[in-house]
Amino acid sequence: MGRVVVISTGGTIASRWQGSGFAAEAHGREVMATAAVPEGVTVEVVDLFSVNSPRLTTTHQLTLLRTVHEVLADPGVDGIVVTHGTDTLEESAFLVDLHHDDPRPVVFTGAQLPLDAEDGDGPRNLHDALLTAARCRDLGVLIAFDGKVHAARGTVKTHTLDADAFADPSGDRLGTIGFGKVTVSRRPERPAALSLPAAPDGAPPRVDMVMHHTDGDPLLLNAAVNAGARGVVLVATGAGNATPETVAAVAEATARGVLVALTTRVPAGPVAQIYTHGGAVDLVAAGAVPTGTLRAGQARIAVLAALLAAPGPADAAERVRLLRHALGDAVPAPDLAKV
Repeated sequence: MGRVVVISTGGTIASRWQGSGFAAEAHGREVMATAAVPEGVTVEVVDLFSVNSPRLTTTHQLTLLRTVHEVLADPGVDGIVVTHGTDTLEESAFLVDLHHDDPRPVVFTGAQLPLDAEDGDGPRNLHDALLTAARCRDLGVLIAFDGKVHAARGTVKTHTLDADAFADPSGDRLGTIGFGKVTVSRRPERPAALSLPAAPDGAPPRVDMVMHHTDGDPLLLNAAVNAGARGVVLVATGAGNATPETVAAVAEATARGVLVALTTRVPAGPVAQIYTHGGAVDLVAAGAVPTGTLRAGQARIAVLAALLAAPGPADAAERVRLLRHALGDAVPAPDLAKV
């Protein structure tokens, strides 16, 4: 069926007991040895790094992004599988998806149980990812997990421990995997891919996330800006609401060229401009960009991608345009009759 390159980055699928807990340790060939390889598939392994995914940095993710592009420069490769820790898998997968303009698939997978677990889910997930990478085309970056295929965009980790750990809370999965087949029921909507970013001159841009809550004030948002954040994701309440004081802080930040994205701490549904007095109506007027149904982690990646694509100090308007492009400009208008 095809030649698939497995890029190993660590995570639970590569983890062993360390005396007090599990941590990524195994190399890609050890991980690959646990899984059955689908008939007709040949596998090559790239050991990129082996770390617990909460320890990943933007530098790690950009290295992964460039490695994916380097692997796909070989026309003999039919697809890529990335083994990755589940904690930040949704972020890395979305970053690669934003820059992926090849019909060949990049399929992320991982595990909820460690490498040596007798009932571990890693071997099945890896087999399914290999099958998906060999069979699918023109779907962008995918996540294969627990017998399901998800689009990278919008898919997040929805359970800390269960094997069925990923879903798009605001949308449907793309398909299922079973009995040696990958069944795709729909195709994701994706904007045109962004160009591969140049290596940052110095440290990558800082992008922080700040959550609103009862008694929330602008202190942490202002602290992020004062610490040098070039982008901030405001994780608001409800459909994207905060306070007048936060609106003022957002206006001040955007006036300084900081890119501010507006998402919500609610699991499902879009950000919508419904309320004033500090709500999304006012936050958007102050310069915040609503993220539709993308949640905090992927909203942060969209901001990061926009900053990497337009790094110049005079590029504030271009960064907003690029952020809206990365978001797909998919910001549904609210149905006020239902509010």
